[in-house]
Amino acid sequence: MRPLRNPVIQAMLAWILAAWMRFCFATIRWTHVNEAVAEAVWARGGGVLCAFWHSRIGLSPACWPLDRAQPAKALISLSPDGQFIARAVARQGIPAIRGSSANKDKADRAKGGSQALRDGLRQLKVGALAITPDGPRGPARQMAEGLPLLAKLSGAPTLFIGLSCNPAIRLGSWDRAVLPLPFSKGAIVWDVADYPAGAELADVVADWTARLDAVEVEADRITGLERI
Repeated sequence: MRPLRNPVIQAMLAWILAAWMRFCFATIRWTHVNEAVAEAVWARGGGVLCAFWHSRIGLSPACWPLDRAQPAKALISLSPDGQFIARAVARQGIPAIRGSSANKDKADRAKGGSQALRDGLRQLKVGALAITPDGPRGPARQMAEGLPLLAKLSGAPTLFIGLSCNPAIRLGSWDRAVLPLPFSKGAIVWDVADYPAGAELADVVADWTARLDAVEVEADRITGLERI
């Protein structure tokens, strides 16, 4: 058994990671760009999709103020390793909806994806749903159709969120995930869009990929984090 698939080890590491995140977020010197668009969405209430690339999951709780933003849930992989991430995120006040297209078995993949879609649409009737549109296994920064499909079906706006901090820990994972370090320089950059009426999914994927890239590039420019 791989260590991260052991429930006891998962729970212990998730607690440590969550505590580390809270400490780092409290000491990072944050720069916020275009926050007014997010504030308007939070003030309006209702459903909203929150999108950031998979490599920035470790920074994502910093962008969602629980005291004034909609209640949020995160769409996280059904894979065994996804349970560890789900526990760490849940300790930041963002419980998980489990499901993705990462399962090897085709029937399980379809079942998990369909259930996640239904649960996601249900969540968007009352609050926010966080998605990494290139997750859970990449390729990095290549958006699948799930995010724009949810936006189209729900009518909810989508917040594109660029997150960065420097210095930071870069993991050797497929996405070169970024984990925060205390007392570093941080940046959060926002953009917002609605699904264009009558647009084809492929066209929206291309446009939204560019928009999500743009906010992350700007966040990295502010902090000086090297792009990989």
